[in-house]
Amino acid sequence: MKILFLGSSKFSKIVLESLINEGFEISCVITQPDKPSGRGHKLTPTEVKVFAEEHGIEVKTYDKFRLHLDEIEGIDYDYSVVASYGQILPNAFLEFKPCVNVHPSLLPKYRGASPIQSSILNGDKITGVTIMKVAQKVDAGDILAQETLETNGEYYFELEEKLAILGGKMLEKVLKNYKNIIPIVQNEEEATFTRKFEKVDGELKPSMSSEQLVNRVRALSQTEGTYIVIENTPIKILKLRVADNNGLEEGEILQDKKHFVFGCANGSVEVEECLSPVGKRITGRDYINGHNDILTKRVEC
Repeated sequence: MKILFLGSSKFSKIVLESLINEGFEISCVITQPDKPSGRGHKLTPTEVKVFAEEHGIEVKTYDKFRLHLDEIEGIDYDYSVVASYGQILPNAFLEFKPCVNVHPSLLPKYRGASPIQSSILNGDKITGVTIMKVAQKVDAGDILAQETLETNGEYYFELEEKLAILGGKMLEKVLKNYKNIIPIVQNEEEATFTRKFEKVDGELKPSMSSEQLVNRVRALSQTEGTYIVIENTPIKILKLRVADNNGLEEGEILQDKKHFVFGCANGSVEVEECLSPVGKRITGRDYINGHNDILTKRVEC
């Protein structure tokens, strides 16, 4: 069985690796073009491109997928697999061969660009993966398989990896039994939608509950970044936990040199890890020790 694989993220790379390990022949990989990254804005390939080239797989990168349909139609494959590719696929391509998508949510919940982060933000205890037929409308295709996964306080990268591994295992079964699967139409009335997050979404405001603050750090700290603001100065927060209720007002910082704790809407949270002013990863305790002056200040709401 020959597979045309479309993907661009770390999630995609893990799914692709699973296909290779299960003995599928990858005819070609299509991924997003190299993009500027870092302070030097050096052109950087996607993780999928790097992985595919290391395994001797042909890679194609397109700014606009729809402009290369003639070339794509000439690729020898039986099924196309999409996993976090990043471009809308035209109907003409979907008519070439069967096309399936690996989506890290229990569709129709969390359609769109950020299903994993949205699930973490909402404090979901159960998430999962859906394998579906690709349709023109985003994440609205008929469901071919669906499995759940219990969460356990994971941060984004950890949960992304777990869901990708699950998706790869599910994909193997779907592809080998594709012709015998009866697709299930999604219930449009139950559909929910996600959006891309931005840096501004990472601000941690004491007016939020402790659970909301912790979930925001789990969801966004490793991507967009999460931060508190004290006297107009942002402090990047890497790990946060719910603390004992110390009777603090919203934004009030606990007078304790051993713990970086501040009050929020329903109690307190403790900064377990953050970045120092020079960009070094340190504990909340170490930050307090080096900046005792903030004990008399407040986290801005």
